[in-house]
Amino acid sequence: MMQTKLGTKFWIAMAVFGLMGQVAWVVENMYFNVFIYKMFHASPADISAMVMASAVTAALTTIIMGAVSDKVGKRKAFMSAGYIIWGISIISFAYIKSIFMTIVMDCVMTYFGSTANDAAYNAWLTDRGDSTNRGKIEGVNSMMPLVAILVVFGGFMSFNLDTHEAWTTIYYIIGIATTLIGIAGWFMIEDAPDLKPVKESLGETLAYSFRPSVAGENKTLYLGLLNFAVFGISIQIFMPYLLIYYEKTLGMDNYVLIFAPAIILAAVFTVFYGRRYDSKGFMGSIVPAMLMLLLGYAVLFFTKTTVPVFIGSLLMMCGYLSGMSVFGALIRDNIPEGRSGQFQGVRIIGQVFIPGLIGPAVGARILRDAEVITNSDGTTSFLPDRVIWSAAAAVLVILLAVLACTFGKGKKWN
Repeated sequence: MMQTKLGTKFWIAMAVFGLMGQVAWVVENMYFNVFIYKMFHASPADISAMVMASAVTAALTTIIMGAVSDKVGKRKAFMSAGYIIWGISIISFAYIKSIFMTIVMDCVMTYFGSTANDAAYNAWLTDRGDSTNRGKIEGVNSMMPLVAILVVFGGFMSFNLDTHEAWTTIYYIIGIATTLIGIAGWFMIEDAPDLKPVKESLGETLAYSFRPSVAGENKTLYLGLLNFAVFGISIQIFMPYLLIYYEKTLGMDNYVLIFAPAIILAAVFTVFYGRRYDSKGFMGSIVPAMLMLLLGYAVLFFTKTTVPVFIGSLLMMCGYLSGMSVFGALIRDNIPEGRSGQFQGVRIIGQVFIPGLIGPAVGARILRDAEVITNSDGTTSFLPDRVIWSAAAAVLVILLAVLACTFGKGKKWN
């Protein structure tokens, strides 16, 4: 089958919006944890509460705003306006002085970010792609989180994150850049030519993807989301503590120099791996990715020195991003035509909400007896233990069993 051409303008818009969106999410998902850890000496419970509150906000926002974008038949306006306000909300963190207000504003920021990115941007990608190019699109899209990590790490590696001034600068830079991308979106984004407003009422549009009859008609999609949720739980057990683990537990002050090459290689790998879905199908591409991720966990659990940690990080990141790519392609391939906005809600439940509730809670639970160190100012902080890798691996083994039961040989659901 000949692959549908999307044009240079689409790829540029996707790259710009996808990358900037992920840069903003990196600041939220990874740097906010470091921010409250360093500035306010947050506990595992504090970090878990922030991640969980953000996950709930993201899910509710995506459910509502994805349906609204279907109802009005537009993506561009939600993407551009959303990015503009998203950027302004990021700047506000420069003036926050407590854990509580960080969590509150994290939810506010997540509302605008999820409207612009989780709901509108992801619906736009689904609108513009088809079964001939879905793997290629997801391969590029799924590498964006790693490229974003590289951009953030590389851009801010010289900053002293123990000072409030450094964080103020970071929030201003990311906030202004996000806002500028939103402004540029009015000139860059093109809605799919066949995108039209849905005829149902807003209430019917909101409820559509949650109807049992719809789930029964789209079993592959919903079973894919179930597996995606288990995958996400594994990731969220360690992800909120990843940078703290590298810097504090392993004592790698130069972890950016170790992590950056792994990110670059994993990003390149993911671009090419995404095409495997187009040729080998879901199971032929997801199982190797999960085994790679499992091997990365094992290496990181048993090692603490630079070279093995680099190898483990590379395997982990390759497995993580290629898994995201394959799950993303499966889900987009099975979303009913003309309803991509409505289905971003159930997608975010599987991708963000369930993992964001369960994963951090498991991480906080297993770290409740973590080693505590005394800081130079007399305050105390916890040290994440390598048990985060064994717990994440245990969930991944469960995922492989669930995959065998739901997508194993001979199983056809739709």
